[in-house]
Amino acid sequence: MSQTYQFNMEMTCEGCANAAKRVLGKQGDKVTEVVTDVPTKTVTVTSTLSADEVLEVLKKTNIAVSLKG
Repeated sequence: MSQTYQFNMEMTCEGCANAAKRVLGKQGDKVTEVVTDVPTKTVTVTSTLSADEVLEVLKKTNIAVSLKG
């Protein structure tokens, strides 16, 4: 079952946002939606993965990231 998670990510430009989308896209059908918002530095992910698993994937971008909330 899919869950939606929000992360704080130190994105400064669309390049950073695209990096997040790229690494999450490699998860195939485990990730169904990724919404990035550079001005608020937020990444919203809908996935069958756990929040911790999504966080580990996002860390592969080498951009500071944390689970919101």
